[in-house]
Amino acid sequence: MKNLQHLFDKNRQWSDKIHQENPEFFPTLAKQQAPEYLWIGCSDSRVPANEIVDLLPGDIFVHRNVSNQVIHTDMNCLSVLQYAVQVLKVKHIMVVGHYGCGGVKAAVGDESHGLIDNWLRHIRQISVKHRGLLSTCGEEERFDRLCEINVIEQAYNVCSTTIVQDAWKSGQELSVHGWIYGLKDGLLKDLKFCAAGREDVDSSMTEAIEQIERLVAYK
Repeated sequence: MKNLQHLFDKNRQWSDKIHQENPEFFPTLAKQQAPEYLWIGCSDSRVPANEIVDLLPGDIFVHRNVSNQVIHTDMNCLSVLQYAVQVLKVKHIMVVGHYGCGGVKAAVGDESHGLIDNWLRHIRQISVKHRGLLSTCGEEERFDRLCEINVIEQAYNVCSTTIVQDAWKSGQELSVHGWIYGLKDGLLKDLKFCAAGREDVDSSMTEAIEQIERLVAYK
């Protein structure tokens, strides 16, 4: 089946269903894009941004890459961020990772995966940075905690971009959040990183990491 006709059929069924439920949905959607949210998430097919938070198309602007990274030399991510902040004027940026992330697991493993290892090296560096905390965990817990820490570090990176810094400097209303998603239960978890201005960034990082430290100590 070279032309994937079954997907076109599903698209037609979906479109017809939407038309029946709300005849004005597509005409309204076509007129403008005015989301309040930018979602920076993982490319994993099991983590669909709109569905997780039950928002319709047009309500959330989405950027996804392997392991939800925000790297300061990634022009793709920075272009999305710039458009979302300066043009769409989003009010919230959510960096959303997920437990069981294959990219995070590959980043700290010994197996070679080719080109993507260069991309994942940033997560390996995060693992080294937090090795004192991670070394106190068992293997499975270490994996979960690294997925969380990776989100926190990427949210911090968002805050460090000139795009977000300039927005805050100009007085634009903008908050950056760090969340993680559970594949096993479909629930989001707030990782306690929430920065609404330059003065919040370091304290948000500290609070988020301290929450993980308490969790590890309590086990």
